[in-house]
Amino acid sequence: MAVWDDLVGQERATAQLEAAARDADAFVTAEAAEPGSARLSGSSMTHAWLFTGPPGCGRASAARAFAAALQCVSPDRALGGAPGCGFCEGCHTTMVGTHADVEIVRTDLLTIGVKETRDLVRRAQMSPAGGRWQVIVLEDSDRLTEGAGNVLLKAVEEPAPRTVWLLCAPSTEDVLPTIRSRCRHLALRTPPVDAVADLLVRRDGIEPGMAAFAARATQGHIDRALRLATDERARARREAVLKLPSRIDDVGGALRAAQELIDAAGEDAKQVSEELDAKETEELRAALGAAEGKRLPRGTAGAMKELEDKQKRRSTRTQRDSLDLALTDLTAFYRDVLARQLGSSVALSHDESADTVGQLAGTSRPEQTLRRIEAVLDCRRALDRNVAPLLAVEAMTMALRAG
Repeated sequence: MAVWDDLVGQERATAQLEAAARDADAFVTAEAAEPGSARLSGSSMTHAWLFTGPPGCGRASAARAFAAALQCVSPDRALGGAPGCGFCEGCHTTMVGTHADVEIVRTDLLTIGVKETRDLVRRAQMSPAGGRWQVIVLEDSDRLTEGAGNVLLKAVEEPAPRTVWLLCAPSTEDVLPTIRSRCRHLALRTPPVDAVADLLVRRDGIEPGMAAFAARATQGHIDRALRLATDERARARREAVLKLPSRIDDVGGALRAAQELIDAAGEDAKQVSEELDAKETEELRAALGAAEGKRLPRGTAGAMKELEDKQKRRSTRTQRDSLDLALTDLTAFYRDVLARQLGSSVALSHDESADTVGQLAGTSRPEQTLRRIEAVLDCRRALDRNVAPLLAVEAMTMALRAG
């Protein structure tokens, strides 16, 4: 299948990327035939792209698909076929992350620093080993520190001849103005629920009923829908979150619910990172020459300390991501309540909570529901400002109780 097949509900963006890939392929072909004769000016292709869109829309998937199309070596191109066949060596190795000229950068940490960005800039100055393009896919460009952004700016401003930067961020506001002004902007949208369900069935082999449930529950967020459909623990955590509105009738209940939400996020982070942490630690000990069960060689403690700090930062981000996921589900719950109060016929995000939604809709007013939604959003903003998670969630649950 073509590399674009996973970009569900993004027809306009796909058309732009296909046109750019054709122009890029024509440039490479002309350059190979007569070096120095090809020009990109006036074409659909450019050296820097910024993919934006809401979480779950497929920004990273679009960037990887475009990178694969740029590296496509299918013989069908000579017959008028579009780059991005999905089967040739260039497409396949790019999509699985092993292509020598494609660097895909994602982070488990809260930020991307200057050191990592300088390494990327040095990589971007290299000529492509395969003779086509050197492609840097930065999936978390919104996590660049200010210093890292300034380092990246120079590389985007004065790119190497065959280097393409593909930056991904939730919105243009999450990227330095000086960087986004030098990129071609491609805005993606949240894909339709039915399209996400179809993707889960077609690509991942999910049973249609479960795929429809997961797509509806996550409101078109592709990655979250896949996790919900395949992870029973994720479904159990979501069910616990949806019971929270019925457990905050008094102050004690509100505070207990807040603590349980924090504990659940911490447990989720522990489950996700524990196995990875142990593997990384063992690999580093082996690389440093430490025998099993023995002490580290002299002078290597600093490397272990650096790894422990990295793992701690990753755990913090994982916990925040888990907590944010719970808050997103809670927002969708109150959205269902508001829809019922206003008499809307829109489908519920959480069919299994229809009774609770109906009860709350009948015993409260729309303005109370709006204040509750705002309380959840305030909690998310507080967490972004590094407010202590327990304090932020306690403030939220008390506001939910007050209505």
